[in-house]
Amino acid sequence: MKNKLLSAAIGAAVLAVGASAASATTLSDVKAKGFVQCGVNTGLTGFAAPDASGNWAGFDVDFCKAVASAVFGDPTKVKYTPTNAKERFTALQSGEIDVLSRNTTWTINRDTALGFNFRPVTYYDGQGFMVRKGLNVKSALELSGAAVCVQSGTTTELNLADYFKTNNLQYNPVVFENLPEVNAAYDAGRCDVYTTDQSGLYSLRLTLKNPDEHVILPEIISKEPLGPAVRQGDDQWFDIVSWTAYALINAEEFGITQANVDEMKNSPNPDIKRFLGSETDTKIGTDLGLTNDWAANVIKGVGNYGEIFERNIGQGSPLKIERGLNALWNKGGIQYAPPVR
Repeated sequence: MKNKLLSAAIGAAVLAVGASAASATTLSDVKAKGFVQCGVNTGLTGFAAPDASGNWAGFDVDFCKAVASAVFGDPTKVKYTPTNAKERFTALQSGEIDVLSRNTTWTINRDTALGFNFRPVTYYDGQGFMVRKGLNVKSALELSGAAVCVQSGTTTELNLADYFKTNNLQYNPVVFENLPEVNAAYDAGRCDVYTTDQSGLYSLRLTLKNPDEHVILPEIISKEPLGPAVRQGDDQWFDIVSWTAYALINAEEFGITQANVDEMKNSPNPDIKRFLGSETDTKIGTDLGLTNDWAANVIKGVGNYGEIFERNIGQGSPLKIERGLNALWNKGGIQYAPPVR
């Protein structure tokens, strides 16, 4: 009973902190300090990682830049807070960061009890398994008795337990709090299997001593809708972050790229002109508290969704991940954005 009471008290305190942090207008705070504070991964190739000079790059990083472009018209007006799986939620709840863009799964608990708002899914993912080719394993159903490396504080832990229980398999969890520890343990042979989001496995495989000696198994054992999160209590900021993601998707559908965005302002298509803020009667920016060319600034700053995907994790990157579910809805995927009108 004491544990239940303590959990309830902690939950109430978390919501109170979140509500307080979001009670002021986030947009006005961001404008006052002159940058967006964005929570990202501590280092996941293709998604968020600093180079030797400390410059951040990746799929999630580009979304941070997109929000900065929407607000300031400048993708450089962003600062990054590296967070591990445990720290990310505290950073957002406390107001240390304005938006969390860190390969985070949208779940009912996070959307309610933790006091966050999710909406656009920027990457449809699922949990997978990586093993050494030398094990001659072709399916996750052959992993009974294996030692499995997994990061704590993630949906991955629960998914792992559920999958093995459902399939009447035994396993030995090897659990670490920080991603570098999990990577090092697997690379050193302390476990037979590495499990996390499949996109993460493609990224992490590149960091191993001998990447070609490892294979990602075909099974996807969960739904992992990844996307940005903000605190509850500030609908305007929630709308800005959400519509920034939708703008990236709509731009790809319209054929608007980083290279042709200015030219496309003269398009005969009224939807495109409205989207880019070149229609004289448009209010798509002022309704958000932004300038009417905010979407054009986003595309100038980072390109459209497809461009971000391909250069960071797709065919233009070392990861070579296929678009799959993350292709547009009219090209075999499920990425779909509401109309800007």
